[in-house]
Amino acid sequence: MNRISLTLLVWFSMFAASAAERPHVVLVMADDQGWGDMAYNGHPTVKTPNFDEAAANGIRFDRFYAAAPVCSPTRASVLTGRNPNRSGVYQWGYPIREQEVTLPEVMKEAGYATGHFGKWHLGSVRNESRSKPGVHGFDRWVSAPNFYDNGATLSDEGEAVTFEGKESSFIAVDSALDWMGECLEEDKPIFAVIWFGSPHHPHIAADEDGALYANEEEKKQQFLGELTGMDRAYGKLREQLDLMGIRDNTLLWYCSDNGALKGIGSAGPFRGRKGEVYEGGLLVPSVIEWKGRFPEHRVVSGRGNTFDIFPTVLDAVGVDLPEGPPLDGESLMPLIAGEASHRNEAMGFWHSAKKGIGTPSEEWMLELKAAQAKGEDLPPEAAVVEAQKLPDPPETAESVAGHAAWIDGDWKLHRIVHKKTGKVKHELYDLETDPYEEKDVLSGNAEKVETMTSKLEAWMASVLNSLNGGDY
Repeated sequence: MNRISLTLLVWFSMFAASAAERPHVVLVMADDQGWGDMAYNGHPTVKTPNFDEAAANGIRFDRFYAAAPVCSPTRASVLTGRNPNRSGVYQWGYPIREQEVTLPEVMKEAGYATGHFGKWHLGSVRNESRSKPGVHGFDRWVSAPNFYDNGATLSDEGEAVTFEGKESSFIAVDSALDWMGECLEEDKPIFAVIWFGSPHHPHIAADEDGALYANEEEKKQQFLGELTGMDRAYGKLREQLDLMGIRDNTLLWYCSDNGALKGIGSAGPFRGRKGEVYEGGLLVPSVIEWKGRFPEHRVVSGRGNTFDIFPTVLDAVGVDLPEGPPLDGESLMPLIAGEASHRNEAMGFWHSAKKGIGTPSEEWMLELKAAQAKGEDLPPEAAVVEAQKLPDPPETAESVAGHAAWIDGDWKLHRIVHKKTGKVKHELYDLETDPYEEKDVLSGNAEKVETMTSKLEAWMASVLNSLNGGDY
């Protein structure tokens, strides 16, 4: 990507607008909240009044997909607008490559103050890291290498800081709000990314949140309490945007990073859970509020994806897409505005069979804190540094393997590679008549299967080219 061209592009796009006129953008993401883990989506027990109010008054997506059924890949998709395999984030724990053009980089070039708060999980958050948030366009960051719990230790731009006694979701929200206040004093438009560490296991709810579910068994009490903790933090965020006087001019977008946790989370009526490419592993709650531009409530039944966030945000703030590597996302503004009923392009998914990389957040952060207390620092973790390199030898469809899928209109084709034999199996579902993927209609649809298989395999070849460095 030509950085000079990028700078000229975004500045010419934004040059006429003052900071006060530009919309602020706040992206919020949960960690392991399934489609059904919301009261507004029919959960019989959980209390999520702030999410419910947002869904009742804002733009509610009923068919919004995570780009992958696990966390790190989906987070990469938000920042790049691309399928995560393109940037080498096959699985949880893989870092995003330094060469990627990210949404915060483009927003920063457009004059926005950029901040990341909460779970990062796209690389090391140590000072010398080439995968920390600061390398990828964030001016301000208070970030954890993975999920984190109450009273956690996070990296405040490389310095290990412990947030004693603070509920985990409030660590991210309060840090973000402090920074937002500073930005407004300087008359800067805001681009904030707030990524919660909940409701990822181990589930440890704040006492006041867990007490609401005292009649549930302990594990469920703690899980539901974490969801309510997120809801309280989200409520504070919405309230403070009002008090700051910027809520009407803020695009506030909430979603989760993958489908429901097995055994305790809810995917609603959908098949599959976290780690699976069936609907329950990919569909997540998603709500947009932007009162100044879209004051009326709307339910969007058309499909969207986390890799659509990149082009949608740029469209919303009036910045042209940068020239560069291929994107998988497209702007959802026509859907949000009620001017279209569906995305234009098909959506591809590819969940690799490769193992994730262990990233023990609290252990790593306490090691860093102990070193810094002695006046020392630590280099980025070796496993993360190694994983950031281009594949050598180059990856192939066989080496990545796993479970891929192609959604074109209401048809969904699965391509599943058997873990032991390497044999490829296909399944086909008509999501219009069978949204829960109960009836495989592969037989009797040979022509459609052939067409969709050809498109899926061509897309996979493009993804492999990106993965192996062909875009750089």
